[in-house]
Amino acid sequence: MKRSKRRVREILEVTGLRKKYDKEKGKFVIDVRYRTRSLWTERTEGVAEAFGIGLGEEEERVIYDNLELEIGPRDIVYITGESGGGKSVLLRALAEDLGDEALDMAEVEVEEDRPIIDTVGRTLREGLSLLSRVGLNDAYLLLRPYNQLSEGQRYRYRLAKLMESGAQYWVMDEFCSTLDRTTARIVAFNVQKQARRMGRGVLAATAHEDLLQDLAPSVYVRKGLGRRLEVRYFPNRPRERCSVAEEVRVERGTPSDYRELAEFHYRSHRLPPPIAIYAMRRGEELVGVIVYSYPGINSFGRRRALGRRVPVEELNRDFAVISRVVLHPRYRSIGLGRRIVEETLPLVGRRYVEAIAVMAQYNPFFEKAGMRRVAEIGPDESLLEVGERLRRLGFNPIEMASEEANLRRLERMSWEEVEECRRILLGVSPGYYKRLKPSRRAHVGRGEFRSYVEGAPLGRLARMLRTVAVLLQTKVYLIWENPDLREGGGAE
Repeated sequence: MKRSKRRVREILEVTGLRKKYDKEKGKFVIDVRYRTRSLWTERTEGVAEAFGIGLGEEEERVIYDNLELEIGPRDIVYITGESGGGKSVLLRALAEDLGDEALDMAEVEVEEDRPIIDTVGRTLREGLSLLSRVGLNDAYLLLRPYNQLSEGQRYRYRLAKLMESGAQYWVMDEFCSTLDRTTARIVAFNVQKQARRMGRGVLAATAHEDLLQDLAPSVYVRKGLGRRLEVRYFPNRPRERCSVAEEVRVERGTPSDYRELAEFHYRSHRLPPPIAIYAMRRGEELVGVIVYSYPGINSFGRRRALGRRVPVEELNRDFAVISRVVLHPRYRSIGLGRRIVEETLPLVGRRYVEAIAVMAQYNPFFEKAGMRRVAEIGPDESLLEVGERLRRLGFNPIEMASEEANLRRLERMSWEEVEECRRILLGVSPGYYKRLKPSRRAHVGRGEFRSYVEGAPLGRLARMLRTVAVLLQTKVYLIWENPDLREGGGAE
């Protein structure tokens, strides 16, 4: 007998989807069932004959049999288990009941072509704060649009947008599924840290079961195939340290360690003469570097911190300044910046350690490491006027921090425009002469500065413009005193 070659589709029909949500008690009851049956094809008939089973018979399968969950507005819910077990079904059912209180990460609106710093927060300060809290605090990264970010960076960006949204519940299906597992652990830790800091709830579903420690859920649902189900409740306490951070160590470093990570620092790759360098490693991988250098003779916050002028001999003996702290972008937002500062401050052997930092306005990791914030200073009126005139001449204030970008711009300018640039630089107040014209003498005179600017080749002008960009930044002065060296002065 000739057999039919009919093509069939599988019949899968949801026969029961019942939900009950008691908002006051935070109690969900979910029942999900479906009916399935296979139709005739040549091959399904062959299978039926081989195994002695019937075709066309309906079978009811149960995904959730009146599952009861207690979930509050600040709970971290981790739904995991085998693929096809029904994790996404449960997540959608919970989100539907929560309505406008819940926002799905996949539904966060993204502006693909604008710099990310322009798309988060109502102000620059708010945007920097939000992006810094999720580890997107690299200066040049802030200038990139979303479509130029890596997968892990996009995930962090969407988390910042969830934080900004005001939604009470953050919904995340396929949570960290596309990330490498180190980045996934870091992101999971950061999600629970920020959610608990802000008093938000999280609903996260994924087939990966390696995030339990770092996500630290208060409600854990493990869904297997069929009726297999495990629900566990834990105290809703924050996880204080990422598991990845427990795998790193701090040790003596070298200039080559800094050069390896220098591309991730917004300042010049040139390294000031170091007093000490320390490296942070995870196995053989270089995670971070901190550089301690000799302090400048003048510092805007030092006299306020100590109540006196410090002689040069004492500066050379008792003081150091943190000139560089750089972490690999993958490892940001899990407290390693604070840790590398905190662990190395006592190792330098100086009575005082200073830090002068722009990002200290937005990310207080120096203070968390034990340093004391003393003063904040911005540019004076003359410098602000110089910055505005340079902007009108075509210099982007952000790009101006790059010597290479300045040189490219100057090379495209007419002779008249270059001369205008010189005239603008001559408008700075005398207090900035020495910064723009390095000199071993204590002061640089007006005539000397004029000759230096008027005779400057384009490369020198590019360096001066970069210095202006640095001077235009608002900086924070911080200091730390070694408690073991308070009486005796410097280290032997």
